[in-house]
Amino acid sequence: MHFFDPITDFIFIENEPEPADVIFIPGGPCGEIALHAAELFHQGYAPLLIPSGCHSILDPVYRGARSPEKYRGREFPTEADFFSAILMEKGVPAENILPERQATFTYENAIYTRKLTDALGLTVQTALLSCQAYHARRALLYYQALFPETRILVTPTVTQGIRREDWFGRPKTIDLVLQEVEHCGSQFHEILKKYPEPAIPVR
Repeated sequence: MHFFDPITDFIFIENEPEPADVIFIPGGPCGEIALHAAELFHQGYAPLLIPSGCHSILDPVYRGARSPEKYRGREFPTEADFFSAILMEKGVPAENILPERQATFTYENAIYTRKLTDALGLTVQTALLSCQAYHARRALLYYQALFPETRILVTPTVTQGIRREDWFGRPKTIDLVLQEVEHCGSQFHEILKKYPEPAIPVR
């Protein structure tokens, strides 16, 4: 047992996929999560996929894919269009893809995805969350905040070489994982304050 095992368990969440109503795909530059979502679709886990994202809040436009290599240099208007292209190239019919093109960070991925499902009258009882492995906890927290009535199963994919088994072995991956820990603390202050009935009463 390592002293950092609690950090590993907190950040790297993974559930076995089960039949669901939809697959959520939060925005970003790593297309592996869309590839994984396509696999889940073809395995019959969910009939609808919602790729979300416009561009990073740190950039005025979408700068393109970081990975996989075959998508680098190709132009896409938004992150959602990048993911949609991957999904369709992997045989997912366009009518099964519901892109959300407004979000600029993870919380907005959840916000605008919820607005989309509400606008379409979709009831989401169970959802799969196809996200980056080291981003799993924060993505789950955001989507669960916007879909409190939904059972969300995290089905992550390794990106940027950041794995549960050895994230602590390189300075770069250590920085990225611990940054996620920091974000989980710093980015939820206002969200928690907005809940009229917190799960744990404030004393």
